[in-house]
Amino acid sequence: MCEYCGCQALATIDELTREHDVVVDLIGDARTAHTADDVDAMAAIARRIAVVLAPHTEVEEHGLFPAMAVEFPDHIAGLEAEHRLIEAVLGEAEHGTPTDPGWPLRLLDIMNLLRAHILKEQDGVFPAALACLSTAQWEAVEAVRARVGTPAQSVVG
Repeated sequence: MCEYCGCQALATIDELTREHDVVVDLIGDARTAHTADDVDAMAAIARRIAVVLAPHTEVEEHGLFPAMAVEFPDHIAGLEAEHRLIEAVLGEAEHGTPTDPGWPLRLLDIMNLLRAHILKEQDGVFPAALACLSTAQWEAVEAVRARVGTPAQSVVG
């Protein structure tokens, strides 16, 4: 992940990055479960990813992205659209293992999208935010984080 611009020195970006790291590990677990043809494990992993992404997405969409949308409207709109796609596929496992035989492949496809999405944020959005956001805007991002919390550590392991 990005470590060249110094954006991780900010607690807000560091937390978002740690959440990305947890999700990347879970993506690997989902791929392993798919290889083992363990759809129940894939569904459980999808739910764990959703637990991390729910507050993570809130911080991005209600804190970070509004501050960046003025300067990068198309890029931010694209990231938000990807959030909806990812949430939809993860949501299929919200109440248990999906019975649709196509779901495991949809999950793998969305994991590939999610991995690419994370790279866009880490290598593009976060460094740009470091350069663009004012102190008041960072405080607004931090206020969202304070409201939604940080569940990433609860899903590790």
